[in-house]
Amino acid sequence: MSGMTVPYQEPLVPREPSERQIPEPPRRGEEGGPPCAICGGKTTSAVWSDDNWTLHPPVGGSLPGAVWLASRVHVDSFGDLPENLQADFGRVAARVERAILSLGDIARVHLYRWGDGGAHFHVWFLPRPLGMLEASGMALPLWEDVLPNVPDEELRAAAESVAAAM
Repeated sequence: MSGMTVPYQEPLVPREPSERQIPEPPRRGEEGGPPCAICGGKTTSAVWSDDNWTLHPPVGGSLPGAVWLASRVHVDSFGDLPENLQADFGRVAARVERAILSLGDIARVHLYRWGDGGAHFHVWFLPRPLGMLEASGMALPLWEDVLPNVPDEELRAAAESVAAAM
């Protein structure tokens, strides 16, 4: 994509990947791993919820308006969601996106699901600031990681504004 750059000075030097770990260590919420933080209420409190989903602000972030959406049911992935939640996900994701865009000064809303930290279905919505073309595409999470963090109270207030706009 034109204009996308990573937030590091060049030249970047490729390195060899580490030796693979098989089997992989259990994640939070998997048998043999630590307890699920979402099910155990050890995450930020929700700013919005319905019968199927909860919406949460991040902590230690740099992009006001970023939120994460979790299923109420403990499943791992899209394919594990019951069909009614698979269908409902699109409706809720569209509402979250529109609400984030309503904050203003946001060009796009990126949706990410990594799944490596915990085994409870959740996705991240990250707002790309208007005009910040270097953070287009896959570069936005890299920039989010290196930009100065804003106070957690500001992240929560923005997430509450997202919830109010839903």
